[in-house]
Amino acid sequence: MSAAVPLENQTRSATRQSFERLRDLVANDLNGVNQVIVDHLQSSVSLIPQLAGHLVASGGKRLRPIMTLTTARMCNYQGQRHINLAACVEFIHTATLLHDDVVDDSSLRRGSATANAVWGNKPSVLVGDFLFSRSFQLMVSDGSLEVLRILSEASAIIAEGEVDQLLISNDVSTGAEAYMSVIQAKTATLFAAASEIGAVVAERSAEECAALRTYGMSLGIAFQLVDDVLDYSALQADLGKAVGDDFRDGKITLPIVLALQRGDDAERAFWSRTLEDEDQKDGDLEHAMTLLARHNALTDAMAEARKHGEQARRMLAVFPDNAYRAALLELVDFCVDREF
Repeated sequence: MSAAVPLENQTRSATRQSFERLRDLVANDLNGVNQVIVDHLQSSVSLIPQLAGHLVASGGKRLRPIMTLTTARMCNYQGQRHINLAACVEFIHTATLLHDDVVDDSSLRRGSATANAVWGNKPSVLVGDFLFSRSFQLMVSDGSLEVLRILSEASAIIAEGEVDQLLISNDVSTGAEAYMSVIQAKTATLFAAASEIGAVVAERSAEECAALRTYGMSLGIAFQLVDDVLDYSALQADLGKAVGDDFRDGKITLPIVLALQRGDDAERAFWSRTLEDEDQKDGDLEHAMTLLARHNALTDAMAEARKHGEQARRMLAVFPDNAYRAALLELVDFCVDREF
C-alpha cells in the first residue's frame, strides 16, 4: 500500500497542476511566443543573445504572456497579433528583471545565477535596454495606437515604480498605502496591460477592456503580496531563492509594515537596526519571523492578497463562460495559493 501524500504536498501539487492546465490550454500559442522571443533575441553582438537567453531560459512561468494569450482567446480572438504582443510583454518583464537584479545586487534568481552575477552589472543594464527596444519594435509593428498607448504607459509606470521602491527601500517609516502604491506600479501594471490588450486585439467593448485591465491589476497586486509572504515562509526549492532574501536586503514589504505598526518600541528598534541600518546578526531572521507571527502579519498580508484575488474573479463575470474564462478564474487560485 502506498503512503498517503501529506496535505501540504497535495495542495502544492494541485496548485502546480492548475497552472499546467492553463499553460496547456494555450500551448500552441505559447510555442509561437517562444519562437518570436528566440527570433528577436538575435543580434550580431554575441553577448546580447547569450545574456538575454540566460534569463529567458531560466525557468520563468511565462505568466504575463500567458495572460495575454488566454484573455484574447476568451474574447474569441482568432488572429495572430496576440502572439507578438505576448512576446512583447515578456520582453518588458525580462528587461525589468535584469535591471532589478542590478539594483538589488542579486546573485540568484529561480535557483540560477543572475545575469549580473555572471556577466556583470553594465552588460545586464544594457541588454535590459536592448529588450525594452525590442518590445517597442513589436508594439509598433502591431500597428495599433491603442496597444502602443497601453504598453508604453505601462513601461513608464513600471519605471516610476522602480524608482519609488528605491526611495522607500530600508525606510521603516513606510506605510501600507505607500507600499501598495509601489507594487501596483512595479508589478501589477504589467499584469493589467497584459490582460487588457487581449480584449483590445479582439475589438471588445470599452467595458470589457476595462474589466480585464482591473482583473490584471487586482491579480498582480495579489501575486506580489503572496511573494511578500513566501519570502518568509516558502522552501528555497519552490521560490528559487533562500527564505529571508527580502529581510537580508532590507526591503520593506507589507508583512514588515504590519509588524512595525503593531510592535512596541523594542520591536521597532529591532526593525530599524536590521532593515534601515542593515546591521544584521545571527538569529535576526528567526526573530523577525517570530515577530511576524506574533502580530499575524503574514496571515493578514495573505488576507489582503485574497481580497484582491476576489476582485479579479468578479471582473470576469461580464464574459461568457468558456474554457479560457474558467482557466483565468483558476489562475486567481494559483496566484494566491501557489508556493513557488
